[in-house]
Amino acid sequence: MPIDFAAERWEQIKRNSRLWWAGELDRPLIPAAVTGRDPGRPEPKLPRRHRAAEYDFAVPAAEVVDRWDYDLSCREFLGDGFPWVWPDFGPGALAAFLGSQTTVDRNTVWFGAPDDREIADIHFTYRPDHPWLRRVRDIMQAAIDRWGGSVQVSMTDLGGNLDILSTFRPGEKLLLDLHDQPGEVRRLSWEAHDAWWRAYDELNAILQPANPGYSAWAGIFSPEPSYMLQCDFCYMIGPAMFDAFVKPELAACCRRLANPFYHLDGVGQLPHLDSLLEIAELKGVQWVPGDGQPPCGQWPEVYERIRRAGKLVQFIGSLDGLDRVVDRLGTAKGITTMPQVVGPEGRDDLLRRLRRYGAV
Repeated sequence: MPIDFAAERWEQIKRNSRLWWAGELDRPLIPAAVTGRDPGRPEPKLPRRHRAAEYDFAVPAAEVVDRWDYDLSCREFLGDGFPWVWPDFGPGALAAFLGSQTTVDRNTVWFGAPDDREIADIHFTYRPDHPWLRRVRDIMQAAIDRWGGSVQVSMTDLGGNLDILSTFRPGEKLLLDLHDQPGEVRRLSWEAHDAWWRAYDELNAILQPANPGYSAWAGIFSPEPSYMLQCDFCYMIGPAMFDAFVKPELAACCRRLANPFYHLDGVGQLPHLDSLLEIAELKGVQWVPGDGQPPCGQWPEVYERIRRAGKLVQFIGSLDGLDRVVDRLGTAKGITTMPQVVGPEGRDDLLRRLRRYGAV
């Protein structure tokens, strides 16, 4: 039994997505799915893994995609849900494409400096034949070959600009470089920018035009080019340095994307929010409070700031938390959520919540 998602439903997803991005949809987008559907086929021998990078590169890409196909066949898609996969090679795979060390474990992928160099001696060289980049290309191509556009294949996580640089200048070194070597930081930042866009365009050339649209790890669907931009490193710097070293490159990326979003990760990034919201081309912000902080539903003032600036919001958290935020804002317009996935026992409650927001 194939994945249960007809072409007519894809047209509905695309139509509602266009309205939402334009600020014309009078409800939130809530992608949802229920597990436990009979897939009508045997389970593959290849086990399920949290991320694609966990599979040995000797495993054929088509077998990885077949595992994904089976898992998607076990889902019923509700609300604004749609079948999608994310070739996950860790947070900032561009570092690998530039020659970093890589270590994969069950929790994440670690990228590290290949050697200890002064910042003036670091030069980013894009490696089109790097094994990690070849593996990402092979899996994306196998997915397009298997599904031909019936499943959304997301962009791998390429990482944020200074996050990539901090891989090669770890610890306090990059923080000191911002003071002592600002010209070198800017040089490498724009070298990383050029490499980032080369990877993005090269991988999109595999995905398009067969892919239904564009998406990244956060699962927001866009009919036009989109990405979840980020700079987790800026948690450690003040607004002046954000404006000098981060904002110009972010703004340049936003100008090249039709629907750019930003991953605002942690309370240390809140001082940058107003400056971030000044980027005219930025369409929205995803707020993540960070470890040890209250959940997203307890930060309505952050969402008010984002919505007052005319930006869209991706809410990360439970639908109970979403209810609290919507009650504070007075409207759910301009909000989307991370995909909500429940087991069969949660189906009725999920449908009730979807009906509240007009998503069914």
